[in-house]
Formats: sequence, C-alpha cells, structure tokens
Amino acid sequence: MDPTNPRILFAGTWQLEIHTWGRTSGGPGGGLHVSRDGGDTWEKLNGPDNTIGLPKKPVGKVAVAVAPSNTQRVYAMLETGDGIPWDGQPTEDGQLWRSEDGGRTWALITRNRNAMGRPHYYSRVVISPDDEDEAYFLTASFTVSTDGGRTLDVIPRAEAPGGDHHDMWIDPTNPDRMIVAHDQGLSISINRTKTWFRQRLTNAQMYHVTVDNAVPYNVLGNKQDEPTYRGPSNSRILGTRRINHIPRGMWHHVGGGESGFATPDPTDPNIVWSSASGSGMVGGIVVRYEEERRQYRPVEVWPEQSRGPASGVRYRFIWDAPVHISPHDNETVYVGSQHVHRTRNRGQSWEVISPDLTLNDRSRMGLSGGLTGDNIGVEYAGTVFGIAESPIEAGLIWAGTNDGKLHITRDGGESWTDVTGNVDGLPEWIAVRSIAPSRYDAGTAYIAADGHQVNIRDPHVYRTRDFGASWEKITDGIPPSMLSYTKIIVEDPVRRGMLYVGTENAIYVSFNDGDDWQPLQNNLPAAPVSGIVVQEHFNDLVVGTYGRGFWIFDDLSPIQQMTPEVMASASHLFAPRDAYRFRPITPPSIPYDDPTIGEDPEYGASLNYWLAAEASEAPTIEILDGSGMVVRTLEGPNRTGVSRIHWDLRDEANEPIRMLTPPRYAEHIEVGDEGRPAPGGQQISILMPPGQYTVRLSVDGATHEQPLTVLKDPHSAGTEADIAEQLAFIREVREDVVRAGEAVHRVEAMRVQLGTLSRFAEDEDLSASVEDLRQKLMDLQETMVDLRLTGQGQDGVRFEARLLQKLGYLVGALSIADFRPTDQEMEVKVILHDALEAHLAELEELVRTDVAALNETLRGLGMLIITDDAF
Repeated sequence: MDPTNPRILFAGTWQLEIHTWGRTSGGPGGGLHVSRDGGDTWEKLNGPDNTIGLPKKPVGKVAVAVAPSNTQRVYAMLETGDGIPWDGQPTEDGQLWRSEDGGRTWALITRNRNAMGRPHYYSRVVISPDDEDEAYFLTASFTVSTDGGRTLDVIPRAEAPGGDHHDMWIDPTNPDRMIVAHDQGLSISINRTKTWFRQRLTNAQMYHVTVDNAVPYNVLGNKQDEPTYRGPSNSRILGTRRINHIPRGMWHHVGGGESGFATPDPTDPNIVWSSASGSGMVGGIVVRYEEERRQYRPVEVWPEQSRGPASGVRYRFIWDAPVHISPHDNETVYVGSQHVHRTRNRGQSWEVISPDLTLNDRSRMGLSGGLTGDNIGVEYAGTVFGIAESPIEAGLIWAGTNDGKLHITRDGGESWTDVTGNVDGLPEWIAVRSIAPSRYDAGTAYIAADGHQVNIRDPHVYRTRDFGASWEKITDGIPPSMLSYTKIIVEDPVRRGMLYVGTENAIYVSFNDGDDWQPLQNNLPAAPVSGIVVQEHFNDLVVGTYGRGFWIFDDLSPIQQMTPEVMASASHLFAPRDAYRFRPITPPSIPYDDPTIGEDPEYGASLNYWLAAEASEAPTIEILDGSGMVVRTLEGPNRTGVSRIHWDLRDEANEPIRMLTPPRYAEHIEVGDEGRPAPGGQQISILMPPGQYTVRLSVDGATHEQPLTVLKDPHSAGTEADIAEQLAFIREVREDVVRAGEAVHRVEAMRVQLGTLSRFAEDEDLSASVEDLRQKLMDLQETMVDLRLTGQGQDGVRFEARLLQKLGYLVGALSIADFRPTDQEMEVKVILHDALEAHLAELEELVRTDVAALNETLRGLGMLIITDDAF
C-alpha cells in the first residue's frame, strides 16, 4: 500500500499446485496487480500484452514494496524461471523490477538470483523508510542493496540475522531499529544491521517425536531448519531461582538433519538412529549417534549424492524417510525408500528385504518446482512413508507408502502381501504415513493416512483384526474439516483398546478401539500433531507439534483407569504411578528471559481422584508410611470430575516460629495479629525415604486407599542406609528447632505482657521490676534470634548468626544430597544441641526466679500475673 495514499494498492497473485509427486509454481494466474481506487477495481500489470516493462511470459511468486520516502518508487520481484526452459517452453529472465512513477512503467534492475533464491519458500523485499535506495532481500541469506537493487551484498552467515529469512519490520520513526523473522526465531537490531540480538521463540516445527528409556527420559526429534534435538523431560534443577524449568542449554544435537526421525535405541539410550534430509541421498541420510562420545557415523543406505527427479535416483527416499528399530532385536534397523531396507550390523551394510512396494508411477517422478526447480526429496512420490514391526510377533512388518499402498510381511520380508485393496474407502494416492501394530493381538493393526497433498482433508483411520484381510474405517467423533487429515495413530501400552490419533490441528483419544473418538486437547495449542508416543516407564503422553514444539501430558493413569464403573461411583482414588525421589543437580547457564525455557513436571507423586459431584467438604488425602503412620495430610480440589494434586514427598513441617514484638530499633514496623516470622526460624519438612506408602482419600465419609512406591533417584550416589542416617539426623535437628521455637514463643508471650504492664504501671518500683525482667528476657532471647533483624534490605548480613539460624543452616546443607552426615556435621549438631539446652535451662531459671518474684508482687497488687504459655 502507498503509505501516503491508501487507495493505491499493489498485490501479487501466485498460481501454485502442490501434490505428493511435485510442486508447480507459475502460470497465467500469477502476476502483479494494482488498484488505484481502494480495491474496487484491479489492473494486472504483467502478461503477454503489457508494454510497461514487466515480464510477458508466465510468472510465479510475486513480492512488491513501495518506498516510504518516495512512494513513486516501487520494487517488484517476480519468479520468472531465469530464462531456463520450463515444460519445454522458454521463460522470462530476471529477478527484480523497479518503477519510478508509481507502477506505471517498470525497468529490470537485476538478474541476481540472490534476490529471490527459492521463491516458493521465501521471497520478500523491504525498503528502508528513510532511503529509497536501501533494500533488503529475505531468502536463505540476508541480502542488502544500497543502490536501489542494482548490486546486492550477501551478508555473511555469522553477521546475518539468522538463516532462511521470511519477514522484516523496520521502525518507520527510527529506521535503525528493525526485526527480522527467520527459521530460528527473531533477530533485533538497533544499529541498522551492524549487530543483532537473536531471540528464540516457542514455535519449533518438529517432524516427529520419540523418547528414550533413561530416568528421567529424554525427548527427541528433528526440527525444521536445524538438526535433531535431544533434551530432558525433567531438568532435575530443584531449589534454584528458576525452579521447574528446563533451560534451552540442556538440549543438544544428536546427529542427522532437520527432517525425519531421531530414534533412540530401546535398550541403550546412548545410541540414537536418525533419518534426515541433507546433502547426501536427499531424504536418505541415516546416522548412528553415540551420546557418550557426542559423535555420529553416517551409515546411508546408498551414499551417492543426488538431486533431481525421483525417476533418476536408485532409491527414492522421502524428505522425512522412516527409520524403525525392531522391538525384538535392537541391532535390527529398518529404513524405507521404495523398498524396505534392513541392517543387522549397525549400518555397516544394508539389505533390501522387499520389492518396490509403491505404485512406481514413473509419470509422477519428474522434476519438481515449476518455474524454479526445487528437487530435494520433499515431493518424491512412490516412497515408503511408514514402517512398523509387530511388538509381539517378530518378522511381522507393515509398510505404507505415500502413493496409497499398504503391505504386510510375516516372514521378515521374504514375501509381502499387498492389502491395499482390502482397505475399503482408502483413497488413491493418500499417504499411509502411520501404522500401529497392536501389542495385544498380532493380527490387529491401525493405520492413519494423510491425503492433504491430493486435496483429501477428511480423517482416514482404519483398523484390521485379521492381518489386513479386512479393514474398518474408525473416524467417528473426529469432525471433518480442512485441517482434520490424520497424521499419526498410537496404541496405549497399558489399556487395551485405548488409542491416540493426531490431526493437522488436534489430538483425539478413543477408549473403545477406535469406534468413537473424543478430544484430548486441554491446553495443547491447536497445531499440527506430527508425533505421539507414550513413555511407558513414566506413563506420559509425549506429543510433537509442527509449530509449537514438544508437549507432555504427565501421567496418563487416570485416563487409562477411567471406566464406566468409576464414573458411576461417587468417588474413586486412582492407582498412582511410582514417584522418583529426584535430588537436585547443578544447572547450566540460564537466560532468564528465554521464552523457550520448558516446564518441568511437578515434583513428587501425582495423585488423582474422581468425584461424581462436589462433596460437602473438600477431600483430604493422607500419606501413610510403611508403619501406618500419617506423615502428610493434603487438601484436594472439591470439583466434579478428575482432580490431580501432587505430594512433594515431604512430611508435615514444624509449625512456623513467630515474633509478636517489632524488631529492636525498628519499632515502626507493625506486627499483625499473626505476628512476624522469627529471624532464622525455619519450617523443616523432611523428604521421605524410598519405600512403600499408602495414599488415603477421604470424602463425604468414604475412604479409598492405594499403594504408592517412592523410588530412589538412580543418579544419587548415596545409599539407602545413608538416607536413613541423614533422616535421623534431620529429625533430631528439627526437634531442636521445635523446642527452640517453643522457647521463642514463651519469651514473646511474656514480652508482650510486660510491654502492656509497663504502659499502665503507675508504681515506680513495679515499673522498674517490669523493665528489669523485660531486659533480661531480651538479653536471653538474643542468643536465640537477633532482635535487630527486620527481614528488609538484606540486614541479615549485618550481624552474626544466632542459634536458630545455625540450626536451620545445618539442616539445609545436609539435605541437598543423599549422604549420611559428615563427622563435622555431627560435631556441630552436638554443640548446637548443648547450646539449646543451656538456653532452655537459663529460661527455666529466669521463669522460676524473676518471673515468679514479679508475679508475687502483681498478686499483692491484685493484678494479672505474667504467664509463659506459648501461643
């Protein structure tokens, strides 16, 4: 739009077709258009009859920009084909045209291909608000012109905003400020591109998702325009300022490239197999990564570099070719081209174990791209898109293709059966991209097919119970829409008949083997669900999305255990999963303003219960140890349906220690009815040891119990004997803290009474006695707590530590890890205990003598006596 006249509009149209077998950019529908009446009428400027300097032959993608400082200057980039014949016909040559009269006439400015690069993926030109000659071209590189586009300067990658640039904003009031959007996030400059601040965003496009069997487990996947990633589901960074967050620094690459799968060895999390795109066999890169060495070995099926049409390659690997590790033998790995390939020696050699399983339609294996060729395997047709071996029958392998074929072998590939024709309703050329063989019955399998590249948008999910001899469509409950095409299906490993399916914008669950589906969206963003996996040990549902990164639904237990009987009951306590007693680790450097920081799961035990209706009182949850003693009582939400609370694996803390008087020398600080925290007074809640516990739910007179296992942190070097010694030590120190707190409360109660008495006492001798006792109590209390501390301005560093602070410090230092107390800690505990005993003895003596004497006087005067009852 002309910024000085909103009625003048320029628009580009783009004729584009994308199919499984190719992309065609360009045609008579493409062009540059102008309206000078606010959009009421439009004029196409290019085309065979134009005489104003624009291309006459068909064009593809168009980008246009009006110079804000001179609106007569208009830039237009048009995809032309660069003079290279397309479909047997000559094409126009050129990249950038410019008009000096508001779009009425044009001149070709440059043929430099750095202006547009790969037009279908990125083509944007942005003009500086204060300089009509300063133009920015956004492609894979970041290109700048300062002479109106005649010469182009490609900025080196290290100095560029990022890679694969897509859009740019320049501040119209201060052109030194600019923001560039690219595949890695946003980059911000405040000095006209001299330097950049690069900011990641929570918009990762993940092709698939896998998990390993580490504790805690890792999440893996291939990210658009970056390599594979691996990161923890739980950072174990506890007790830091960013508690319950997973820093980006805990993620790292595990070989391979941007697309495809990152599949960890099911028995050895150190090994990751990855398929990807790249400079090798288009989508046929296969690498084997070793975490211990942080190195990987390329083991491609056929390592001949290849570009061009699918018809010209030996093996047709799609952009995100499947890699599948046998559930029966972790040394057996499958990948798919038009064949299924297998290695049994870590990729040293590969064997073809299937014929061409595709349609092998050579008419749909030509060059892709249209005016601008683009042949990197994204639109390769006739490839195996999904491979899955039965988890209960070795050698039973399913293979689906992106041209609508489905095969099965039951003898490890010796013979294959085409069962495509048995799938009633399966459209031609639909991509059979996800296959889930059942773990409960060898003859049962499920497939999810995606037809959006042949304009089939409805969900296509099918089930067989007879090894593919017959199939049923199972899509009831998935609403048809432009975004309901199905991408993945997964079977639950705990509950038979429970399935998950991902579509282009949602996730669904079925409890009856697919007969009907219901949404499982909750707070999951409406993004393409590209991957689903259940991490079996932790029983978590892990989802990969193409645009919003990885998400985890923690603890599937209540969903798996939900039955009609449960829903018919007034209340129910679900059996909890085991809880790990993780100990904290040291964190990496954490950028606190990083929006890509992940969320840790809640610490401790996940406890889930059902209420058919709101109870008369909030439900209570008690945790009992192995001896039957209640160690913690929690209050749960009082709401209909399934509720979840977490027990942090700690017992009940001691009561808070409070002061009823203001700090010394800071009497202006108000003390409320509840008092103020005593300096150094800690509430100590002990992390319970590994072992067996019982969870008890009480609601409206009904009681439900379930066993709970608390597991030791497998990364902890301390033994269970060490933990037992530590807990005994902490319990003894906590008892001392409790006794110290009671002493503080006794003294505070007396100080408050003495203060009141002092204000109303008229007798001078009585006033002197009151003040003398008050001072003695304060002097004694100063050995326990520093009465000068306000809790403001870090005033704790001004003075020496007192007994109450030292007791809390002793516990805090020891409880960081699972080790028995050191000899020094034992010695300090004895010293502090003896100091407490001396303090308490002095207090008792003071009460027995001075307090008793004052009370005798008060009784003689008919006044209320001073009591030392703790509050």
